[in-house]
This record gives sequence, C-alpha cells and structure tokens, in this order.
Amino acid sequence: MESLKKLFGRVRGRKAQMSLAVRGTVAATLAFAIATALQLKLPLWAVLTSLIVTQGSVGRSLKATRDYMFGTIGGAIYGGAITVFIPHSGELQLLGMLILAVTPLAFVAALNPSLNAATVTAVIVLLVPTMGHLDPLGSAVDRVFEVAVGALTGLVVSFIVLPSRAHVQIRSAAGRLLELIAAAMTELLAGLSRGRDNDALHRIQDGIGIALTELNATGAEAERERSAWLSSGADTGPLLRTILRLRHDVVMIGRASVVPLPSELQARLSAPVTRVSDAIAGYLRGCAAAIRNGSGPPPIWPIHVAVKAYAEEVAAVRSDGLTRGLPGDAAERFFALGFSLEQMRQNLIDLERVVAEWAGASPGKVHRPEPGESSDTAGA
Repeated sequence: MESLKKLFGRVRGRKAQMSLAVRGTVAATLAFAIATALQLKLPLWAVLTSLIVTQGSVGRSLKATRDYMFGTIGGAIYGGAITVFIPHSGELQLLGMLILAVTPLAFVAALNPSLNAATVTAVIVLLVPTMGHLDPLGSAVDRVFEVAVGALTGLVVSFIVLPSRAHVQIRSAAGRLLELIAAAMTELLAGLSRGRDNDALHRIQDGIGIALTELNATGAEAERERSAWLSSGADTGPLLRTILRLRHDVVMIGRASVVPLPSELQARLSAPVTRVSDAIAGYLRGCAAAIRNGSGPPPIWPIHVAVKAYAEEVAAVRSDGLTRGLPGDAAERFFALGFSLEQMRQNLIDLERVVAEWAGASPGKVHRPEPGESSDTAGA
C-alpha cells in the first residue's frame, strides 16, 4: 500500500509530462483514424505529424504547427517542381536530382531551423513515386494532405485534451527562477565572511542562466497564445525584463563577494549583511509563491530597512577610516557591493509592481517605511 502511495505521488509530480503523453496518444490515434477514413495513401505521415505538433503547451503547438506546415508546403512545391520539370530515368540522374533537392533546402533550414520539414518533404516527394511508381504531382499533394490532417488533429487535441497554457507554465517557471536567485543571494552574501571558490560561483550563475533561458522560451509561447486570443493573462514582457535585471544584480554581487571582507570590516558589517541577505531572500521566495498562486506581493519594507541600515553602517565605517587601508581591488569590490545592493532594491520594487499586476492587485497597498522608521514600526 505504501509503495502504491509513493508511485501515485511520483505520477502526480509529473502531471505535465503525463498530460503530454495522453495528448500525444489521443492525437496519434485520431490522426490514424481520420487518415484511414479519408483513404490517404500513407497514414504514417499524418500520425507522425500529429506527434510532432503536440507539444507541452498550446503556444508551442501553434508554433510547431505553423513551422511544420510551412516547411511541408514549401518542400512539396520544390520537390514536386523538380520531379515534374526535370526528366530522369536512371539511378545516376535520380542521385543528381536528390542532390539538387537537398542542398538548397538544407541550406535554408540551416539559416531558419523552423523550415526543417521542407528538406524531408522534398526527399519524400522525390523518392516515393520512384519506389512505388506513383504520379509525382499526386505524391506531393498527398503529402500535403497527410501532414495537414496530422497537424490539425494534433493542434485540436492540444486545445481540448488536458490543455496546458504557457501562461500557466510561466508562473511556475518564474517562481522557480526567483527561488534560485534567492538561494544565490544567500550563498553570495555569505561569501563575504567565509569566501567562495570560482567553481561554486559559476555553478550558481549557470543554474540561473539555464532557468532564465527556459523562462524566456515559455514567455515567447505565452505571448504567442496572447496574440492568438487563446490567453488573457498579463503581459510577460515586464516580468521577464525585471527578472533579467535581477539576474544581472546577482552577477554584480557575485563579483563583489568572491573574496571575504577584511576581518575588521566583517566585525562591523556582518549583522547588516545578514539582515540584507535574509530580507532579499525572504522577499524573493514570497514573490515566487505569490506569482504561482496569483496573490499579491509580500511586504517589501524589510528590504528598505535592511539596505538602509547597511548603507548607514558603511558610512560609519568610512567615517571611522576603516576603508582607507584597503587595497585597490578590495575597495572597488566593497563599494561595488553597496551600489549593487541599492540597484537590486530598485529592481525588487519593480518586481513588486509586476507581481501585483499578475495578481490584479495594487502595489500601492504595500506599506513602505518612512525615513527613520524602524522595522518594528513598519511592521505594525
């Protein structure tokens, strides 16, 4: 019984993958049934096309359908024209025609990968009539019909059977990326007291970079859905740009915290840095949960209070002359850290606005502390 619960839990954790598997199965089955009912000569291509255009989101399915149909029609026209207008009888001539068909289309596909299907279609239109003694023009028309049946079937199934909207996926992807940035901030600022090697820094930044690439791809799919009136969610542009700026802040803070602060500065700045780290990481995690759930942003005042306290302590350290003996590179990193934290604070204000837009809430409802206001008062 316990093993069944674990299995069920794992399946629930792969809900998106299971939904895609179901959509693919339904699309392939329907495409074969429709192609057979229409008496298409090669139902195989309808089935394969339905699987190709059935993607993880509706937006991605729209793009796959468009690209595959354009590539198929272009390849069928080009391959059919070669077959009809260039006479051929022997294998050597057929080989020359194959080269003529593949070379330009492969070059076009290298320039524009969305047209990959054109090369495959041209080869099929060229070779299938030779192997089956069929009419070349009829083979090209059949190919287009087979692909059209598969593409439309896959697209309709993507809309109807367990549909997955990219606008929903982007909430999850953005939340995951914000949590990665929060973890990175905790690690990076902790490096001011204990140091960190470059390999660890690269692993942190690479993980965020990969997640950001996935987020941008999902954002493009979400905008494709919006442009096709398949989604009424918020504009993804401000969210993507804000998260990108936060990623740049992490890069700058990472460069400033590669080497620990001198011991005399650690004694003075350890507590303010810890408060800044906790406030930023907590706020980012709160925004991650808010954007997933569609709720309003968490209070941002702890960040204002923490960054202000850090700036005041830095001013006191400078007034006491503790920065005068710093080597040039250490002083540069020290002052760059303060600038980067302030820049991140500004970008987190933008994140507050973006999260509120995605929730339909107003960021003006969030209380911000006045100058000189303590954190206890602000939280009252």
